[in-house]
Amino acid sequence: MPISRRSLLRAAAVAPVLALPAALRAQSQTTLRFVPVIDLAFVDPIYATAQVTRNHGFMVYDTLYGMNSALEVSPQMLSGHVISQDQRQWDLTLRDGLFWHDGERVLARDCVASIRRWAVRDGFGAELIAATDELSAPDDRTIRFRLKRPFPLLPQALGKAAVHAPFMMPERLASQDAFKPITEVIGSGPFRFVANERTQGVQNVYARFERYQPRQDGKPDWTAGPKIVHYDRVIWTTMLDAGTAAAALQTGEQDWQETTPHDLLPVLKATGDITTRVLDPRGYTCMLRVNHLQPPFDNPAIRRALLGAINQADFMTAVAGNDPAYQFSPIGFFAPDTPMASDVGLDVFRGPRDTAKVKAELKAAGYNGEKVVLLVPTNSAAQKPLGNVAADMLRKVGMNVEFTALDFAVVLQRQQKKDPIGQGGWNAAVGNWQGIDWLNPAANTNLRGEGNAAGWYTSEKMGALRSQWLAATTLAEQQRICRDVQALAFEEIPYFPIGQYKQPTAYRKSITGILDGTAIFWNVRPA
Repeated sequence: MPISRRSLLRAAAVAPVLALPAALRAQSQTTLRFVPVIDLAFVDPIYATAQVTRNHGFMVYDTLYGMNSALEVSPQMLSGHVISQDQRQWDLTLRDGLFWHDGERVLARDCVASIRRWAVRDGFGAELIAATDELSAPDDRTIRFRLKRPFPLLPQALGKAAVHAPFMMPERLASQDAFKPITEVIGSGPFRFVANERTQGVQNVYARFERYQPRQDGKPDWTAGPKIVHYDRVIWTTMLDAGTAAAALQTGEQDWQETTPHDLLPVLKATGDITTRVLDPRGYTCMLRVNHLQPPFDNPAIRRALLGAINQADFMTAVAGNDPAYQFSPIGFFAPDTPMASDVGLDVFRGPRDTAKVKAELKAAGYNGEKVVLLVPTNSAAQKPLGNVAADMLRKVGMNVEFTALDFAVVLQRQQKKDPIGQGGWNAAVGNWQGIDWLNPAANTNLRGEGNAAGWYTSEKMGALRSQWLAATTLAEQQRICRDVQALAFEEIPYFPIGQYKQPTAYRKSITGILDGTAIFWNVRPA
């Protein structure tokens, strides 16, 4: 007789904590034990777009500016900046006492190289470099931007917490190809990566960096303010079965589970020594990515016809259950309840779905039964159900779907292939992003229209609107432009937005100080 996840949790709840190995109990005062949402496949946060790699990046690396939970930025590695009267020169000054984990001092030239490598992969960074005449290090503590034109969003670009975050690295690492992953992990952040204790697919270990000097001003708030570490070690343990991870949380084997499945929340909430909460109200925005280079989705008429098949609520229910507190639809191309979001074009998602009509419209648009290779990461608790719904939807409207079940890391790699289907290419893939990844047309990599992001969406019209947005001087003007951006996106379909869900985290009440935003590990301490 099969055992349900709830039964597993109830059984775990009565297992005595004293059954844990003595060595594990002995570490509990100085070791925080954490279960990430998925395995850390790549340790280079500039190369990889995975959120787990971004979270790893914030442990090991630091950023010039930090972002608080209200999305405001402030100096982090910097003591401050000076802007010239014509706003075309910014001098950023590094704080005293910054060291790399190998003992070398952090120098301005390290940061210059890091900014350049980051900007190759990040859209917001590319905009900053495009507006820059000269990026230099006139001395060891000064990073100088000489601009072609004013760029008032410079701190927002250098302080973004979304993928790709602009992490600083030593020059010898930052000078390497941004399209090839770095495997050596040397940062200046509050934790060191303990490489010799890494077992991919099993665990990753971090140790407090004793020479890290937190800011002396401000308050800890997401990636801004003082980063004060209270644990000597943090161990990330990969547990791909969320029910097993939740059971380990109940027994005390683990302290914190990054993402807890919604169907397990009632059991965990009934456990008196576990807290559940949503860290980021902006949640996760989800997408059905399509390949603009290969048939059938190289045809914009086919992309537009498919809009009528998408029921965002179906996708979100598959991930978050029926509780409306944890899901929201319909959504557009910006995260709901953020300044650039609007209702432009959303009527296409409202009302009942007519699969027969969509099937006819697909045929009229030119769909001739071409194979649709759908990439689905089966070891992702959120993306696997999204893939199931996507496959069912596509088949119902007559598409010839090949459900390609892969490891998440393999999906990330395969999505970079531009080859035809017969040579290992792909047509569609599901994905989830944090809401902060969809804040504006400069930062949303998938919306930029430069043909650089997987899916290879290219649009001169979108590029022109993005330039207008960057030049806008008021919030109202930015919002007006973003309404035009969303209208164009519903015409060109860079990807299909498929809803927003809010993801609870769960942790034992023996720890406290977890900050809002994402899974970060400073300020966390024994209760």
